[in-house]
Amino acid sequence: MSCGTKPKSMSRAKQWTDEVENLYRFQQAGYRDEMEYRQIKQLEIDWWPETGFVKKLQRRDNTYYYYNRKRECEDKEVHKVKMYAY
Repeated sequence: MSCGTKPKSMSRAKQWTDEVENLYRFQQAGYRDEMEYRQIKQLEIDWWPETGFVKKLQRRDNTYYYYNRKRECEDKEVHKVKMYAY
């Protein structure tokens, strides 16, 4: 991993929010969050203009994940999302 900023702490999401939705998408693609994605991939992130959710991410193996403009993180998945503090 690159020598970027490391998180100081981690907690789990308790309920769904827009922030949790985007973290879920980054973590599905193999990254902690937007900061780690930008450090590793150094690519612009595609966002859905209507919702502000992540639209497309490049995984570490250089394939892509494409996401819907609507919510994808179901309530049963919310507790799996890790929220990092820097």
